[in-house]
Amino acid sequence: MALFYSGEGLRAVGKIIYPAISIEKGDMTFLTGPSGCGKSTYLRMLNRTLLPDQGQLFFEGKALPDYDVLSYRRKVLRIPQEPFLFDGSIQDNFNRYYETAGYSVPYADAIKEALELACLPISILTDCATLSGGERQRVFLALFLSFMPQVLLLDEPTAALDETTATLFFTNLKKHCLVHGITPVCICHQADLVKAFADRVICLGGAQ
Repeated sequence: MALFYSGEGLRAVGKIIYPAISIEKGDMTFLTGPSGCGKSTYLRMLNRTLLPDQGQLFFEGKALPDYDVLSYRRKVLRIPQEPFLFDGSIQDNFNRYYETAGYSVPYADAIKEALELACLPISILTDCATLSGGERQRVFLALFLSFMPQVLLLDEPTAALDETTATLFFTNLKKHCLVHGITPVCICHQADLVKAFADRVICLGGAQ
C-alpha cells in the first residue's frame, strides 16, 4: 500500500489537475516539472495546509480529512520554501519553535547535530541577523529536520545553496531519513541532484 495516494482528477486552486500519484514509504521522491504545474501546491495538500477543490488524498489508506489536523501535521511536516527566523541566536530560534510546537526545548547537542545535518557546523549562539541567505536557509532546515517527523515535505531546500553544499545536504538527508525511517518528498529544479538522489521521480505536466 502506498504511503500517499491521490487518484486522477484531483484539482486544486481552480485550474491545476493532477494525474494519479502514489508515493511509497521510505523512497526519496522528487516532484519535478515546469513552474506553475502545481508542485508546491501538491506539497501543501499533502500537509493539509491547502484543501483540494475536487478529489481526495489518502495517507496510509485513510483520507486526509479523517485525521486530526494538528497530530497529522506532526507526522507529515512541510518545510516552507522561504525561511523564517526570529531575532536572536540559533539556539533562541530552536527554543521558540519547539515551545510553539509544544515540545520540550532541545539540548545543545541535539541542536548541534541538526546543524551538522544541514551542513552548518557553527556555534548555536550565533546571532541569526549575521547569517547569509544560504546560512539562514540551513538553520531553518535544521530546525524542521530535528523534529523527526514520519514524512518530510521539502520545497526547494537547496535553492540558496551552492552545488557542493547542496550535494552534501542531500547526501546527509538521504542517510538521515534511511536511518530513522523518514520518507522525504522533495521539489528540486536541479536535474543533476534529482538524478543522483531520487529513488523515484514524479513529473507533473503543467497548469490547465
